[in-house]
Amino acid sequence: MKIAVNTRLLLKDKLEGIGWFTHESLRRIVTSHPEHTFYFIFDRNYDESFIFAKNVKPVLTFPPARHPYLWYLYFEYSIPYVLRKIKPDLFLSPDGWLSLRTNVPQISVIHDLNFEHFPDMLKPKYQKYCTRYFPKFAHKAVRIATVSEFSQKDIHNLYGIPTDRIDVVYNGCNECFTPIDRDRQRAIRVRYADGFDYFLFVSAIHKRKNLANILRAFDIYKEKSGADTQFVVVGSQAGMQDDLAEVYRNMKHAADVRFIGHLPSKELAEVTASALALVYTSLFEGFGIPIVEAFNAETAVITSNVTSMPEVAGDAALLVDPLSVDEIAEAMAQLASNESLRQELIAKGRLQRTHFSWDHTAERLWQCIEKGIRN
Repeated sequence: MKIAVNTRLLLKDKLEGIGWFTHESLRRIVTSHPEHTFYFIFDRNYDESFIFAKNVKPVLTFPPARHPYLWYLYFEYSIPYVLRKIKPDLFLSPDGWLSLRTNVPQISVIHDLNFEHFPDMLKPKYQKYCTRYFPKFAHKAVRIATVSEFSQKDIHNLYGIPTDRIDVVYNGCNECFTPIDRDRQRAIRVRYADGFDYFLFVSAIHKRKNLANILRAFDIYKEKSGADTQFVVVGSQAGMQDDLAEVYRNMKHAADVRFIGHLPSKELAEVTASALALVYTSLFEGFGIPIVEAFNAETAVITSNVTSMPEVAGDAALLVDPLSVDEIAEAMAQLASNESLRQELIAKGRLQRTHFSWDHTAERLWQCIEKGIRN
């Protein structure tokens, strides 16, 4: 059997959420199924490390698809051209984009529909493209995979796709996220927080991630507690909006907030394992990988009581209303002052994390592929 795969997000040293999903699931699938041939379709020069096994055949095409006009050219012209040459049994797209100009059966992995719920949080041209084409992609797909039961229901409700055509394929967690010893934790705190305890935020800085409310909450926590606790922000500042910048400028305790930018996975794992708690109170998530990373690093978690986050967190995190600054601040105060509560959540996190692994992801995605081929 020949399976073509959209691998445009396999970028050396630049893997993010969907890129990691693509990397970790495909690496396992191709090695587990040497009887099949996989054609990895790249939109730019690729790194040989992404050719995971002898049954992977790389295909380089163009243009590099990074904005709506090029998305359209790539998926409606380049991809059909490549598929005509390969003649695959199936086309798998781990980032959700499909081609409307091919009759090859296709599977789309739609991670979430945040652009449908928060239309003002994307650039207008990105928003217009996604709201126009993703419903078409969903109906074009022979099957859809998604990363939570929440997203499964969301796709069904918004696009009318029967739930029996949507498979839940949870994300996993990078193996480098593990607990570290106390001496290493102290060294990390010295490096990133002047030796003090710190709360942690991990994400690209985007309005949907709710960092403005988190910083407001941290200011309240600091004012009430008088503690030396710091706040460490890991993520690109490219999306720092004017309103977030204003919140930061107006903070009484802005000097205790550390923006450290993007970190390689191994460094991020140590920063996570050394934190007092992860604060991940996003407005909307299809999954929320940092929650599971914190569980694996044995760090307590504060997260939102909306969308997929209660599903991923289970009873192993403090759940708050992401729109309530006071609730977020109170959760910080609880975890900072109550060691037994932190340890209770960490213990529950050890159990909750067993539901999420890349081995499970690969197995469930392969099952989705098999169903798609049988359709």
